[in-house]
Amino acid sequence: MKLWGGRFKGDTDKLMEDFNSSISFDMRLFKYDVEGSIAHAKGLNKAGVLKDDETKLIVDGLNEILKETDTGFIPDDEDVHTYVERLLTEKIGDVGKKLHTGRSRNDQVATDVRLYLRDVAGEIGKNIETLIDTLKNKAFEHKNVIMPGYTHLQRAQPVTFGHHMMAYVEMFKRDLSRLNDMVKRVNVMPLGSGALAGTSYNIDRMYVAKLLGFDDITKNSLDAVSDRDFVIEFLSFSSIMMMHLSRFCEEIVLWSSKEFDFVELDDRYSTGSSMMPQKKNPDAAELIRGKAGRVYGSLMTLLTVMKGLPLAYNKDMQEDKEALFDAIDTLKMSIAVFNGMVKTMKVKSDNMANAAKYGYMNATDFADYLVFKGIPFRKAHEITGKVVLYAIDKNCAIEDLSIDELKSFCDVIDEDVYSAIDLRNTIKNKKTIGSPRLDD
Repeated sequence: MKLWGGRFKGDTDKLMEDFNSSISFDMRLFKYDVEGSIAHAKGLNKAGVLKDDETKLIVDGLNEILKETDTGFIPDDEDVHTYVERLLTEKIGDVGKKLHTGRSRNDQVATDVRLYLRDVAGEIGKNIETLIDTLKNKAFEHKNVIMPGYTHLQRAQPVTFGHHMMAYVEMFKRDLSRLNDMVKRVNVMPLGSGALAGTSYNIDRMYVAKLLGFDDITKNSLDAVSDRDFVIEFLSFSSIMMMHLSRFCEEIVLWSSKEFDFVELDDRYSTGSSMMPQKKNPDAAELIRGKAGRVYGSLMTLLTVMKGLPLAYNKDMQEDKEALFDAIDTLKMSIAVFNGMVKTMKVKSDNMANAAKYGYMNATDFADYLVFKGIPFRKAHEITGKVVLYAIDKNCAIEDLSIDELKSFCDVIDEDVYSAIDLRNTIKNKKTIGSPRLDD
């Protein structure tokens, strides 16, 4: 069955039919195509296009199809819209052929994708909330564990493991905010825009939108059928979130190595080597890190597809779905695996604390000590640099230097310097909102 063909003399080449077909992937939209069709039928009825008995026959038929159809089966139809209309016509007869009145596949598919993406966004939003809770619990559990903070992957200043976890909570909260904000633009109905120029039937679009749970309707028919901004925006959100997941995974890969030995991943989220019996590999983290590029690819696919398209609909836009669907599947799986990996991850508190003792991470606090003693910061920075170099030459920590040695660099230094540069005190002394904290 084709939804077009009257203008053609010859048959479509089988190769072209396969090339043109989208049924292998847009079957994912089956439920939403049926729901949109039910609302459209009711809109046609309100407009006087369909009689009450015809509307009931169509709506009942569509509901039966929704219950009966195995969406795991891929039919031979061109696309999901053709499939639904064929099933309906086979079930109720020629009345089913009236369903497409006042509608094009252009506004139909745009509606289907928005309905689908609205549901997906809700599911992903809940998954992000679960992940945030996991990180908060991990942070609270280890809120007083001191660890090195890094810049340039060099030890910089002491922080807490809890503070480090909460940094990612902030990232994922922004991701959730972006997702929720995007839904506002997803939840706008294009149905009623027709192929590109609306329809001559007096369909109450706001009525149909209300039936489908949309907040508003699109205001320009050309834009409505050619807009894929909402897909690009979702892929942009997904790419940013995958970047955040990837950054954390990079740290987990480092931390789980013997060179750091800060964490140990549970066996459930690790794999081994086919040759080296001793290996325990952080493959969950590595796979998520790798899959970030895959999601970036989906974003670049859509940006590239859309960048040269004149108004309105073009067949190029069929390429939106595979990129979108793959990104959704990848993101959902990555969040789920990441959540399980972090939840079961063992934190080696002693190793973190020991690592924090080395690397002169209290040097900034030493300089601040001098500032509190009246030394200008730039001069205090210079003095501290010389103290660090002296300690490096002696292969010891700053706090291991005697008071006489320290006074040789600046005579304002007194015994209270040792308290000021104690690692725990360097964290406790932080005053600004957003700094790491230690409970007494």
